[in-house]
Amino acid sequence: MAAMDILILSNGPGEVTTWVRPVVKALRQKLGNDRAQVRITLVLSPCPNASGFEAAIARSYPEIDRVQEAKHFWRFLLWGKTAANWDWRDRGVVLFLGGDQFFPVVISRHLGYRTVVYAEWEARWQSLIDRFGVMKSELIASVSPKYAHKFAVVGDLMAEAGGAREQGSGGAEEQRSRGAEEADNLELIGILPGSKPAKLAQGVPLSLAIAQYIYSSRPQTKFVIFVAPTLDLATLASFADPQQNPVSQQFGDVAAELVMGEPPLLKTSTGLCVELWTRSPAYDLLSQCSLCLTTVGANTAELGALAVPMIVLLPTQQLDAMRAWDGLPGLLANLPLVGTGMAKTINWLVLQRLGLLAWPNRWAQTEVVPELVGKLQPQAVAELALDFLSHPEKLQQMRDRLRAVRGQPGAAQKLAILVSEELGSGEEI
Repeated sequence: MAAMDILILSNGPGEVTTWVRPVVKALRQKLGNDRAQVRITLVLSPCPNASGFEAAIARSYPEIDRVQEAKHFWRFLLWGKTAANWDWRDRGVVLFLGGDQFFPVVISRHLGYRTVVYAEWEARWQSLIDRFGVMKSELIASVSPKYAHKFAVVGDLMAEAGGAREQGSGGAEEQRSRGAEEADNLELIGILPGSKPAKLAQGVPLSLAIAQYIYSSRPQTKFVIFVAPTLDLATLASFADPQQNPVSQQFGDVAAELVMGEPPLLKTSTGLCVELWTRSPAYDLLSQCSLCLTTVGANTAELGALAVPMIVLLPTQQLDAMRAWDGLPGLLANLPLVGTGMAKTINWLVLQRLGLLAWPNRWAQTEVVPELVGKLQPQAVAELALDFLSHPEKLQQMRDRLRAVRGQPGAAQKLAILVSEELGSGEEI
């Protein structure tokens, strides 16, 4: 077999962790680990939701050989030149896993490679892309018969989280902290406040205030913050300190300090200890949660794939702080000098026409999990959580609905087969 390159295009933190990770594993399982034969490269494109740590996370994946950061993308797109002047083999595939679907069209022309695009909701440039792996068959129904042969249903890449949980994660018991080991006998509530300052400034104090209220009514409840892999503990803790995060005062008298230990904790002024979970992925512990409090984003897809009940929170106490929208709104809201004004205007406009935010709700096109948007008050959110905890049948109903709407795992393996076909292996899905 002649030496080949697989070039993966991706962008944001959600795509790198929930799409790229399972796909590169599947590619190595399918095509082998001989780098002299198959080399995998990841090139990142700019994303308004980027944390700046996407390249570092990708470099931690042993299946990937080379990673280029987003700051070098435009030179590569325009001229086909990487920052390190990488060489490219004569034969290869450009695999799209996030960004703009026009990017693989241009880059494949530079390199002379075939193209495979993973398409969740829409498939563009059908005449110029070689193969599409789509999430659901409904997308194919709208495709011109002229291009139908290019399409295959692969399933939902986000569902790989559920598949990983069902297969087990070797040594999961060893990964659990002393406190988490008791989760089977306790109510465990997971908190996922996000990774960007725009979300953390409001999400951390709001979640802590909610936790304090719940704990006062149900002291058997344990709380765990799932720390994003791009976030260090000191930075997270700064958002729980009113001296460093004035926004926290809008959620009442809530403050917490970082207590390093095994496990590390955020300890509130009332004595509540919230464990900080830093290992990723955390599917085993997430699956033990009775309920999660989460911001919007890819984490709602992971929780949905795991069938974990959730309440999705989008507080707007600091309207100009929310600058994490996708696409053009996110870029405009982050412009220098005019960004704050833009952010306020964009957020006001977006909130006027806000639709379904959580991925499970978007999949089902109806509200499967509650979404709370506005100037959220901790007590009101806590009362909703307490109602769920007091009525296990409501939580079970949410789990059942999440299982019904999630896609089937196996998308990564099917995408790997599509790539293999384009490389010339000839195997069919």
